[in-house]
Amino acid sequence: MGAVNAPTVPRLRRLALAVVVLAAVASLTTACGDAAPRWVAAPSAPSVPSPVPPSSGVPTPSASGPSAAPSPAVPPGVTAAVAVFDRQTGTFTEQRNVTMRFRSASLVKLLIALDYLWSRGPDYAIPAADRGRLDLMLRSSDDNAASYFYKLGGSGSVVTRMVTRLALKDTVPPPPERSGWGSTAISAADLVRVYRYVLDTAPAPVRDYVMGSLRQSTRCGTDGFDQSFGIPSAFGRPYAVKQGWYEFGGKPVNRCVENTASTSGPVIAPAANNVDWAGEVLHTTGTVGTGDRAIVVVLTVHRHGTAFATATAVLTRLTGSLRVPGRG
Repeated sequence: MGAVNAPTVPRLRRLALAVVVLAAVASLTTACGDAAPRWVAAPSAPSVPSPVPPSSGVPTPSASGPSAAPSPAVPPGVTAAVAVFDRQTGTFTEQRNVTMRFRSASLVKLLIALDYLWSRGPDYAIPAADRGRLDLMLRSSDDNAASYFYKLGGSGSVVTRMVTRLALKDTVPPPPERSGWGSTAISAADLVRVYRYVLDTAPAPVRDYVMGSLRQSTRCGTDGFDQSFGIPSAFGRPYAVKQGWYEFGGKPVNRCVENTASTSGPVIAPAANNVDWAGEVLHTTGTVGTGDRAIVVVLTVHRHGTAFATATAVLTRLTGSLRVPGRG
């Protein structure tokens, strides 16, 4: 065999050129040949931010009411139900035990008045003698007037009719063993329904009379108890109120005097939504703010033997701690 000659310079240049060409072909084959294509997703449309970002801390509305905000403090030995409804937004700002039944005490006087007025259209004229009684019942929570109209309307039938008319869910007439009107069972949710009916649905003469009377609520009830606890002591005007109380020894330790300074300053739930008949009952309900913006209902039962001054101070503090739109 002969010796192998070393490649000349021109041959080296041709070899280098061939390598370059082959590399270019291989590159084109990889990019444009039979290899599976690589799909690149098209840019998605920018997401629309939710009205309330999850991290904002603003509670999401739910059937059980606002949950992110701390629940109002209720002392041991006190059972409480709370509802605050913002009529401007159509939402609740506070809800607690809203379907729990309580002894209505004088709150049933709202239903007694509405039942009396129901069939008196279209002008809803009230005879002078009855007008005086109604005024006293709604403004000063007079018990004798309530008994008069309750009997006039057929006693428990008054409650039964109003439950049907206003589609109340938890309200029931007094049981046979407790036939007095004050033993009607009622809930915070139903009281919101009552106020919404009066404000938004009732004929104008009925609305104007009932709300006008509640705006003229007197400091003292005709039984001598000071009824300025709760809403009147917790908020500035404008407000309209209907209060309720029961027991506390049947008469005040110190009889209320008009135009004097206010004396107001683990939840125990009855089983099976039965009414707690044993405790001292104290309720504040009504509207707060210009145009009756907020409906406020606070129902409480205190341990038997609790002093009226103690119960009113607790109720007023609880009421004042609530998120009430339009409060003064």
